Amino acid sequence: METTKFDIADYLDSKEMIAEYLNTVLEEGNNADVINAIGHIAKAIGMTKIAQETGLSRSSLYKALSDGAKPQFGTIMKVLKAIGGQVQVNPISA
Repeated sequence: METTKFDIADYLDSKEMIAEYLNTVLEEGNNADVINAIGHIAKAIGMTKIAQETGLSRSSLYKALSDGAKPQFGTIMKVLKAIGGQVQVNPISA
């Protein structure tokens, strides 16, 4: 039996799935998890498309969204906009 490596990007095939995935990571993950999730989403949509929409190079995006990266907030905001997301703050319930 042949196996393949699991890649979440293969399953991020709708705006709803992308939003659910990112919201779950934002709720349960840490900074590194969020950066990785945004990278998975960018990969699912297509790094070339994200690069065009953000004005950043593909290599810069791969570097900014890789394991251990610490991208600037502006970069994250550009990528979020390019993937069709937005940041919204809601009060935390007790």
